[in-house]
Amino acid sequence: MAGVYWYAGNWSTEEPKVIGPMDHAFWLGSVIFDGGRSFGGVAPDLDLHCARAVQSARNMLMKPTKTPAEIEELCREGIRRMGPQAELYIRPMFFIRRGLGAARPDPDSTDFILAIYDAPLPEYKGFSACLAPQRRPAPDQAPTDAKAACLYPNGSRASAFAHDKGYEAAVVCDPIGHVAEFAHANLMFAKDGKVITPAENGTFLAGITRARVIALLREAGVTVEERAVKPEELETADEIFSTGNYGKVLPCSNWQGRHMQPGPLCQKARTLYFDWAEAKWRILPKVAA
Repeated sequence: MAGVYWYAGNWSTEEPKVIGPMDHAFWLGSVIFDGGRSFGGVAPDLDLHCARAVQSARNMLMKPTKTPAEIEELCREGIRRMGPQAELYIRPMFFIRRGLGAARPDPDSTDFILAIYDAPLPEYKGFSACLAPQRRPAPDQAPTDAKAACLYPNGSRASAFAHDKGYEAAVVCDPIGHVAEFAHANLMFAKDGKVITPAENGTFLAGITRARVIALLREAGVTVEERAVKPEELETADEIFSTGNYGKVLPCSNWQGRHMQPGPLCQKARTLYFDWAEAKWRILPKVAA
């Protein structure tokens, strides 16, 4: 895929080869990343994604080598290099090279790399989903206060489980059996005119897009409840939809075999989000159609 990459002061259109088998990041997973988006010259909440990358690094015992403002400026430069019509994934990453006594990470060996690459926004169409047996870990079991790469393989296992069952996405629970999120996005559902989403409890990443959608819906007069959600509540939901950086707002049209039409609250959330992004976060001039 086409992309631009920044590492050690240089831009490249080829992926830099930056780690080897003895690097701490390679064999002990000391990597954090964040995921911003740009589409048509719009990059919503880019500052928050850069700030979260730095905070995630600190929470993973790293010593960040870039400030949020420095990362944001690099991201803007990369977006400019890819052009005003590109649909992009923006992935700043910190990683550890060395260990102290092998296992303990050496904060002074923290390194940084930025990848910005073509990633078209998914179409606004429904996806199918089911409940997977994998769960999100408790905060004392994993670094859940960071967007750490080591958290994602279990979500991938849940996605593989769903795929094997004939579904496109998985829902995972927290350690006590309440709904946490989709395997790779946050979850919302509608019931009787209200939007409900699992409350932050430290077991899953309560995303930047999630928070933005909640705020926009509330500003528009929609009631949004953040609370514990039991899996059986999804069986009678009027709508189920995802919020996340990759797809922003997407409807679930098949929940464990129950067919559902994309509903008005999902559509409202999506429209509010993209209208807000266009109004607040245009960083390149719009190209005439």
